Amino acid sequence: MATLDGKAVPVSLEALLPPQMARRAEEIGVRKAHLDFVSTVGLSVLAGAFIALGAVFATVSLTGTEGVVPWGWARVVAGLVFSLGLVLVVVGGAELFTGNNLIAMAWVSRRLSTWRVLRNWVIVYFGNMLGAIGTVVLVFLGRHYDLAGGAVGITALNIGLAKVHLGFLQAVALGVLCNALVCLAVWLTFSAGSTVSRIAAVILPISAFVASGFEHCVANMYFIPLAIFIKSWAPDTFWQAVGTNPAAYQDITWGSFLLNNLLPVTLGNMIGGVILVGAVYWFVYLHKR
Repeated sequence: MATLDGKAVPVSLEALLPPQMARRAEEIGVRKAHLDFVSTVGLSVLAGAFIALGAVFATVSLTGTEGVVPWGWARVVAGLVFSLGLVLVVVGGAELFTGNNLIAMAWVSRRLSTWRVLRNWVIVYFGNMLGAIGTVVLVFLGRHYDLAGGAVGITALNIGLAKVHLGFLQAVALGVLCNALVCLAVWLTFSAGSTVSRIAAVILPISAFVASGFEHCVANMYFIPLAIFIKSWAPDTFWQAVGTNPAAYQDITWGSFLLNNLLPVTLGNMIGGVILVGAVYWFVYLHKR
């Protein structure tokens, strides 16, 4: 038995089956949507920072692999280490916009008003952004980009450049695929009866989306702003060490971040999470209840 607010609560290590998972997803959605404003902001800032830390880890893992490690294997390793971010979210407790798309299941069941759902999504989205960009500031001030003779910074710049060069429909499609996997990872954790099983449920879906090059709006709130910071404010010594200059990355701007990437990726993430995962599982397991 565990205790919560001084009361004994039964704990089961038995995995739930999908119909039970659907009911659990609905209950969790109701709780999340009714969380008070201050708690929602605090937990969403944490989630943005947690995903950013996974992105830091992934950037380091990709540095120095070109021409040394086969492309696919390097991507798989980056995906494995990036999963740290969602592990911290689901085990440590935080509010992540992409995972919270599953709140729509409770809305379709008419247990939540449209206002409650939109309130949560808006607060969490901007809280995630604050946490991610706050992490960017700390990473930049720590001159993390100087590691490996500036190679970490070049990796960060190349990641950001590739993301802002995506076409609009391409970014939407990659966002759909990404959040289908992220929400499936969260969905799988609803079956888990232990911390170990929750971590295990997260790793493969998250590794798959990163390795496959799919697009996650909260991760991009770290990746692209970091590239902007480096392009705009890295000292001359950095550019001399890496043998290039800011002009090579002139397409990395706040405008290209918001319009070329964040907007279409967010739309895609919502389609993937709300419709392909949340709506499908609601229809299969909850609509006849």
